[in-house]
Amino acid sequence: MMQDLIDDWAVIAVAATGTLIVAIVGGMLTEIGPWYRSLTFPAWKPPDWAFGPIWTTILTLAAISIVLAWNAAQTPADRILVVALFVLNGLLNIGWNLLFFKMRRPDLALIEVAFLWLSILALIVALFPIHRLASLLLVPYLVWVGTAAFLNLRIVRLNAPFSGAGA
Repeated sequence: MMQDLIDDWAVIAVAATGTLIVAIVGGMLTEIGPWYRSLTFPAWKPPDWAFGPIWTTILTLAAISIVLAWNAAQTPADRILVVALFVLNGLLNIGWNLLFFKMRRPDLALIEVAFLWLSILALIVALFPIHRLASLLLVPYLVWVGTAAFLNLRIVRLNAPFSGAGA
């Protein structure tokens, strides 16, 4: 009984830490400076202040999803799948920020965001038989990244060409 409680808290701590790492590293790579402000954006772009609360909500839902899926996984293979897909997704999430903001390559970020979107779709599909709510909690993430991908596409079209690494 006590060990189960400790195990539950350990899963919550790992999920929270993992999503916090994605949020912190992604945030550290996000530079809203002169280069970003010089870009032309479509009129429908959400205000910059909205991105923080949106990502906080999405990553909170992802952390809950991880915990639910881990606890519902019936086999070690299912647990490995859950962890592998979430780690891949976290790396792709960070990678987009690296490409777009740090390297100043929205064109490359546009290619990468397709893989990020697919990783979310893979999570939704893979988690559905394990825990339906865990799967459904990721739908807002899929929608948001789809919206962000379209925004990324519009930024590329409005500002291209991009070349070289930024600094």
